[in-house]
Amino acid sequence: MISLINFTELNDEQKDMVLSWRNHKEIRKWMYNTVEITKENHYSFINSLNERSDRVYFLVKHGSSNIGIVDFTSINYQKKECEFGLYANPFGKISGMGRVLEKICIDYVFDTLKLLTLKCEVFSDNSRAIHLYRKFNFQQTELKIVNNKEVICMELKNENR
Repeated sequence: MISLINFTELNDEQKDMVLSWRNHKEIRKWMYNTVEITKENHYSFINSLNERSDRVYFLVKHGSSNIGIVDFTSINYQKKECEFGLYANPFGKISGMGRVLEKICIDYVFDTLKLLTLKCEVFSDNSRAIHLYRKFNFQQTELKIVNNKEVICMELKNENR
């Protein structure tokens, strides 16, 4: 059984675990901000989420196993769209977790938030992520440069899933 735990409801042990995942070199290399995050900044960020309605972050559990993180940002109910991100537990190395997390994101945005468009950005050299998004029918909408790296912007419309 899959469960989503809002970051604002994490206990300190879970917060520390999430921080260790986020600072893992295999996760950090695909982020816009590649600097190691301090515990103080991490806790402050999580506390700030209580004041935000345009973003939500979840720890994803399968039974008692912590399998990954999914996040939804730039949530815009007027435009009926948002952006998302995901990453699997870097210490778990369970095959197929990307597909599981991707399906969770799509279902959450279209079925729970009732939005119409799901957007993401991915570095053009992250072929595994691009392949995953294309499997779920995400379409490229533009290219841009972030931190001197090419980024592919993609989106999925509810009717195309």
